[in-house]
Amino acid sequence: MAENGKKHWIGFDLGGTKMLCVLFDHKFNVVASIRKKTKAEEGAPDSLGRIIDMIERALEEGHVEREALAGIGLGCPGPLDLDNGIVIQAPNLGWENVEIKNILQKKFKTAVAVANDVDAGTYGEYRFGAAQKARCVVGVFPGTGIGGGCVYEGRLLRGKTGSCLEIGHMMVSNGGRLCGCGRRGCLETVASRLAIAAECAIAAYRGDAPILQQLAGTDIAKIRSGTLAEAIKSGDKTVEKIVRQAAKQLGLGVGNIINILNPDIVVLGGGLVEAMKDIFLSEVKDAVSKRAMPAFVKAADIVAAKLDDLATAMGAAALAAESSEHK
Repeated sequence: MAENGKKHWIGFDLGGTKMLCVLFDHKFNVVASIRKKTKAEEGAPDSLGRIIDMIERALEEGHVEREALAGIGLGCPGPLDLDNGIVIQAPNLGWENVEIKNILQKKFKTAVAVANDVDAGTYGEYRFGAAQKARCVVGVFPGTGIGGGCVYEGRLLRGKTGSCLEIGHMMVSNGGRLCGCGRRGCLETVASRLAIAAECAIAAYRGDAPILQQLAGTDIAKIRSGTLAEAIKSGDKTVEKIVRQAAKQLGLGVGNIINILNPDIVVLGGGLVEAMKDIFLSEVKDAVSKRAMPAFVKAADIVAAKLDDLATAMGAAALAAESSEHK
């Protein structure tokens, strides 16, 4: 048993280019955190080993015994089988059909909850961040792709077997650019960090973004959110123009979602928003005002996430706690 009966929870963010493992106490205060870079090339066995090691290290650093661990929550990218806790595919981890829930349950003898990483981030903002007590919350997290999530009357909106609200694959251009999903014209092809980085790399190659050229050259992998923000701050007007246009496109997608769900709050999160909050808030709000129904525009607040990179881990831990309480 945990000391004084207190429970501890692990929240794990497996999305993006880094893995974040956070140990929380019973009040969801951070006790310890471990961060490591994801390595798609190492494959499932090695990455699973690293995940287990990160959990064990967090417990050790937090001076918490395994018996005091009440549950583990995982925010995972890619298509999921939520009923069985299986990651069907996660390219950033090199995973296919990984039974992550079953593996961790057997290893740590505790409850495990698996959720989409953006769903978990949206839930984190609903429970602890910018969207507390809201009736309908939409989370939109632009990064390498563009993820969406929705909490309605306290519960995550989900599909038949997996996550839903794939805002990044909403079509915004008929016959547009090829998307990673295999379709053309998706929002991700014009408003994700990858799309922005590609266009900015071309600008740098042409000599239109000299500061970005100095910072990262034309290597898309090096053009991160912070790099874009630094280039804009230092005077690269072309980079700013590209980012603002992408944010406008994101705003059109958000406007469409507002027309469908009529939420009381839309939370913008992810690395791009963290790095360039003012640009994204202003451009998204402007685009929404021109796209969504006027009555819905007035009803929906559009805000930046408060939890930053803790949102997914914190939301995943809270989902684990909720799942455990309902058993």
